[in-house]
Amino acid sequence: MLKRLMPLAALLLAFALVAAACGDDDDATTTTAGGGGEGTTTTEAMETTTTAGGGETTTTAATAAGVACDEPVKVGLITDETGPLAIYGAHILRSFPIGMEYVTGAAGTDGKYMLENCEIQVIVKDDQSNPENTATVGRELIEVDGVDILVGTVSSGATASLQELAADNNVILIAAPAAATDITGKDFDPNTFRASRHNYQDSMAICDQFVNVDGMKTFVQIAPDYSFGYGGAQAYKDACTFFGGEFIADDVFAPADTTDFTSYLEPLANSGADAFLVTWAGGGFVPLDQAARDLSVINDTTVLGSPFVDNVVMPAFFANAIGTTSVILYHYTAPQGNEINDYLIAKAAEAGAIPDLFDADGMNAAIMIGEALKATGGAADADSLRAALEGMTFEGPKGTIVIRAEDHTAIQDMYIVTLVNVDDPEFKYYEYVNTVRPEPPCLLEGEYVDRCGSLPVGTLTGG
Repeated sequence: MLKRLMPLAALLLAFALVAAACGDDDDATTTTAGGGGEGTTTTEAMETTTTAGGGETTTTAATAAGVACDEPVKVGLITDETGPLAIYGAHILRSFPIGMEYVTGAAGTDGKYMLENCEIQVIVKDDQSNPENTATVGRELIEVDGVDILVGTVSSGATASLQELAADNNVILIAAPAAATDITGKDFDPNTFRASRHNYQDSMAICDQFVNVDGMKTFVQIAPDYSFGYGGAQAYKDACTFFGGEFIADDVFAPADTTDFTSYLEPLANSGADAFLVTWAGGGFVPLDQAARDLSVINDTTVLGSPFVDNVVMPAFFANAIGTTSVILYHYTAPQGNEINDYLIAKAAEAGAIPDLFDADGMNAAIMIGEALKATGGAADADSLRAALEGMTFEGPKGTIVIRAEDHTAIQDMYIVTLVNVDDPEFKYYEYVNTVRPEPPCLLEGEYVDRCGSLPVGTLTGG
């Protein structure tokens, strides 16, 4: 069995960064995205047929002249520039313009790009990962700037604000890099699409590795007592059970503001489980870690696992985990023979940077927009873009992405890697092991559940 012992703090941080909403109430700021220079490319007229959820087929024909628009298509990019998750917002601010340059064939000027005969304007807003700020700048983008498409944001809770705005104003939202399952689950809206993966895909990749490769069979877990925690715990329970594991104690849920975890963890003390799974967000991980050690929930035989995180955090939290094998959603060294990933690496290098955890999400969001406009011939109304995006298949830095028509989940590759160091100056921390491609169940509820069609609904077995 490969070594997998990981520090709990790193596990918690990984889940916090992909699903927690946090930040302050400072005013948001506005910038533009783009490099120097303009250019045009030409393509042939095209017709795209997509199958929407529930079996409806929609055909959108591009104009004979290719892509053209009378007015610029406006894209509002919302991310964290100055808030608590700005380290991750920087990934999107770097990679989205690279994606726009890739899909249009030329660098932009002042956030303006030419896709054949259609100008695309990108307007960037800082939401500081605060849902109130997100709603404010989102409304400004729609009501003042007149954007046709929203992209964002880092915080999953803040992304929920964008979903409401997209629905109320009938514009398209591309969620990147927020990962909460609810975005394309219970909070689904037909105008919201993902460029990023969601936490269920993480759980499937990890549980498959734990059970089928490392031979772990028994699990216990704790999660916060709110929607993020319920979703994370359900994903782990479903995935690990589906692959043959067993949860040998009831899931434990503690209030998000807990500072003393003793009473919550006592039922898990000396459980004898092969792995202790923790979903958490916020500062509580420090007392949780201590309580888990005091009660021997964490001991020499209990394994902790987490998706690996960004390049900057890895040395701080995984320095004692060399030799560990786990899942990462993207690392620039992981895609095998991918020319688009090579393009991303080269363009980032021109700016003196190296792609990080969410760079692929930013680039994929831009490519999605470009490919959708190619399919519509430049039409940017929600109905036309929705028809083009549902069922779309495109190539990105992680390979082939399929936007599942039923629930708008982005089916994509993820990577199994082994940590070999945390001090390489170019962040070459990993040895590639394998590529996996999780296909989660359809998590739609209520009026939208019929869209799931033949997909497993709610769980991997459809139960």
